[in-house]
Amino acid sequence: MLVEVCANSVESARSAQAAGADRIELCAELAVGGVTPSPGMLRVVREAVTLPVHVLVRPRSGDFCYTPEEFQAMLHDIRHCAAMGFEGIVSGCLLPDGRIDTDRTRELIRAAGDLHFTFHRAFDRCQDPEAALEALETLGVQTILSSGQALSAPEGLPRLEALQARARRCRFMPGGGINPDNVSLFAGKGFEAVHLSGIPKGPSSETYPGPPMNAPGLLREVRPLQTDREAVRTVVRSLKLAGGHN
Repeated sequence: MLVEVCANSVESARSAQAAGADRIELCAELAVGGVTPSPGMLRVVREAVTLPVHVLVRPRSGDFCYTPEEFQAMLHDIRHCAAMGFEGIVSGCLLPDGRIDTDRTRELIRAAGDLHFTFHRAFDRCQDPEAALEALETLGVQTILSSGQALSAPEGLPRLEALQARARRCRFMPGGGINPDNVSLFAGKGFEAVHLSGIPKGPSSETYPGPPMNAPGLLREVRPLQTDREAVRTVVRSLKLAGGHN
């Protein structure tokens, strides 16, 4: 069974390779479920490791229903990754009602060309996982990353096994909450790979206790973070009235 490590930095990618991982999923911002890594990160990781690297293409945190501009950015990112020689793409789109957005996902797969295509954990938000599996198999998706629609893959293992047994062409890759203590649960269950970050909980390496940079109030599970025009307009207007804005 392959071990895929979700790496959010060149250091994590190097550690995964040194530890014997078989593949890397490269992303940024693991704390929000991962988003597309920057062009600079893509280059340094491409140069730093020899393992196959699959790149997460997700333009923002939140839900998986994208604006036309966000979707165009995804297509550009996929073509950029293909041009750089990466081995796979991890992406996907949903409709507002929780079904697979087959039209957009088909375009993503087409943009990926010969690259391996994994449908990411948006699958875990699908209202009907069996119908979603059928749609993804029809589209030609090769791998589905999933926790079995549970909080963690160990908790979702029964559903993952049932879905894998139902699949004809797609392979399910369990991911979410997998660690050294529970990975043995997935051995011998028919899965070709498992997915984990391998990141332990621990303090920062910084010694100067500056103010926190995280914004807990902005961490919404579904609603995308988007600038409110009226809020900005009000700030600009207030500063103009106070003589503090040019």
